[in-house]
Amino acid sequence: MASQMEQELTCPVCHDIFVEPVVLSCSHSFCRDCVRSWWREKMIEECPLCKEISPHRDPPGNRALKNLSEAFLSERDQRAPAESEDLCSLHAEKFKLFCLDHQQPMCIVCLHSDSHAGHKVRTIREVAQEHRAELRKTLKPVREKLKTFERFKENCNETADYIKVQATITERRIQEQFLKLQMFLIEEERARISALKEEEERKSQRMKEKMEALNREIAALSDTVRATEAELRADDVAFMLNYKAAVRRVLQRPLSVDPQLVPGALIEEAEHLGNLSRNVWVRMVKVTSFSSVILDPNSAHPELVLSEDLTSVRCGESQRRPNNLERFDSCISVLGSEGFNSGTHSWVVEVGKSPAWILGVAAESVRRKGDVALKSGLWRILLYRDEYSAWSPTGPETKKETPLSVKKLRRIQVKLDYDKGKLWFYDSDTNTCIYTFRHTFTETMFPYFNTNTTFPLQVF
Repeated sequence: MASQMEQELTCPVCHDIFVEPVVLSCSHSFCRDCVRSWWREKMIEECPLCKEISPHRDPPGNRALKNLSEAFLSERDQRAPAESEDLCSLHAEKFKLFCLDHQQPMCIVCLHSDSHAGHKVRTIREVAQEHRAELRKTLKPVREKLKTFERFKENCNETADYIKVQATITERRIQEQFLKLQMFLIEEERARISALKEEEERKSQRMKEKMEALNREIAALSDTVRATEAELRADDVAFMLNYKAAVRRVLQRPLSVDPQLVPGALIEEAEHLGNLSRNVWVRMVKVTSFSSVILDPNSAHPELVLSEDLTSVRCGESQRRPNNLERFDSCISVLGSEGFNSGTHSWVVEVGKSPAWILGVAAESVRRKGDVALKSGLWRILLYRDEYSAWSPTGPETKKETPLSVKKLRRIQVKLDYDKGKLWFYDSDTNTCIYTFRHTFTETMFPYFNTNTTFPLQVF
């Protein structure tokens, strides 16, 4: 069983003697790599034992515990040979020496035997200590490689978890977008059916009134016909006495005007059904938004917050994101989702009141890890400390940065003519050219955005 000292010097996570121990605010200690690995797996900085949240992402080292652990390991290494000594098979004596010529342990009696005459001999403890040191040195890169693979595995696990999160969020946003479209179609259907019902009611009422008038006219004519026919059937004396009155009654009925059909009496089917789907689509286009550039969340620095429709970006609190190849990890930047390797392309960025920003295009090969990302493969204009400037990676060292004499910019149009090798920046409010880059582009170019403020950059 392990001694009390060994138990006290054992890390609760890896169950081995402490290596570079750190102490958390709850007073529990762990190997530095162990607690980092634990936090990466749990996605939260909590103590592996008591679950208390640590206020520090990089806890302080425990120097006293480190010294005790190293001393214990050293003593155990020195004690191990004595505890595991074997006997010489020839002389039944303990191995205390080591023959450097034969590279094998030997006892005191072996030292005086002819088989080791003139050989170089050292104590087995000295040789063992040297070999342990050499083995530790040889093992060090293997341990480092193991840590590299473990970190890579952790990143893969984190990426796999994030893929599920991405899928869930994206599915929800797709459903929300389609729900909006469905609601638009439902409202459009209701409006069009309402218009149809209104026309049906209006024209039905008109036809009802027309028929009521016809019924009154028919009734009056019928009465005249019946009364006149009755007079015609009377005897001659009665007929002649009522003749003039009968003639007047007949002449009172207007016979020169016939009933007329009313134009537009039927439902205008063509008005309701003609090009229905296209007319609805045209109306839908008017109520939906369109952006020339969609931002790529997989390239966004962890401190950047993108809008749900991926057309706006601002700086916020750092978010847990996989360190994938496409992501910027130092420059607070994000790229457009689509690159260009031919043709002419244009987009507008509203910078508003943002006091600091960078806009331009970046080559596909632009380095996204470390500060060097801004030193190559990027053509840009920027606002920094109330000064505007343009920057090109291809010009002479002394001319890479060019000050710009412009007034306050609110909306900026970026226009790229890939084939002609031109990149323009315009003040969108005045349609004034701010700056023009000329370069023969050979790589796929992506829209580039950078901000370290909470003021959003809106892309149109």
